[in-house]
Amino acid sequence: MKNWERTIKQFVHYLKIERSLAENSIFAYQQDIAKLRDFCESYTLSPEHVQAGHLKQFVAELFDMGLSARTQARIISGWKQFFDFLLLEEIRKDDPSESLEMPRIGRKLPEVLTIEEIDALIAAIDLSTNEGQRNKAILETLYSCGLRVSELVSLRFEDCFFEEGFVRVIGKGNKERLVPVSPSVVEEVNLYAQTDRENLQIKKGNEAYVFLNRRGAQLTRVMIFTIIKQLADKAGIHKNISPHTFRHSFATHLIEGGANLRAVQDMLGHENITTTEIYTHLDQRFLRDAILTYHPRNNES
Repeated sequence: MKNWERTIKQFVHYLKIERSLAENSIFAYQQDIAKLRDFCESYTLSPEHVQAGHLKQFVAELFDMGLSARTQARIISGWKQFFDFLLLEEIRKDDPSESLEMPRIGRKLPEVLTIEEIDALIAAIDLSTNEGQRNKAILETLYSCGLRVSELVSLRFEDCFFEEGFVRVIGKGNKERLVPVSPSVVEEVNLYAQTDRENLQIKKGNEAYVFLNRRGAQLTRVMIFTIIKQLADKAGIHKNISPHTFRHSFATHLIEGGANLRAVQDMLGHENITTTEIYTHLDQRFLRDAILTYHPRNNES
């Protein structure tokens, strides 16, 4: 079916350009989506018409084939990434993979930046350029609010309630949430709005967006990715980072600082708290100090 061929090609392009995945990883994704395509084509289903019931039926077949839990989890993860992409591109309005349960295996921890590395990235920005203040405001917003890159490029001034200390975010599935915004973000965004942005010739229809490119149009996700890659090279940071790395870092630093897991879940806009629990990989020293400080047996006189 042509729909599958075209959509898979777009998905592969996304994995290469925006996710910067290795060729082996992209090939594995292609293989897993090809399995899904073959299954769906036997029911004459296009990517737009796959339902949760179809996916659950195929998962049952994977189990019957005797595949290991790790292999099943990899395949399901690939499907979830695929349908997440379809949502992002507005090819679908719902995610049929959302209710799929992953087999219980150890989860790979996401790449996280240290506070020092984030400071180094921001310090690498050349504020003398036309885009310097914009890029600084972008990095501060990504890290301080934990936004997805799609949420960042879609942020409008009408969503910024700076006096109240919040930004309104429209996330996956058109779900709305309020995220606290730090004084540093307010300062950097306002400074950008009054300097670099003020000097742009804004294209009609783009006036509401906070972050614009040099031609006065809405920034793309690819452009944000490119900005971060260039800054990482300049700062000498060799981790494989992307805009999503700031979201991982935001959540990890909050958890390590003692933030409530439910509060972090709300700020990230996670449907299920098990998704947020991956950020509880606290270092042993922090955990030990917390136990020694708060456990009642350690407070006896």
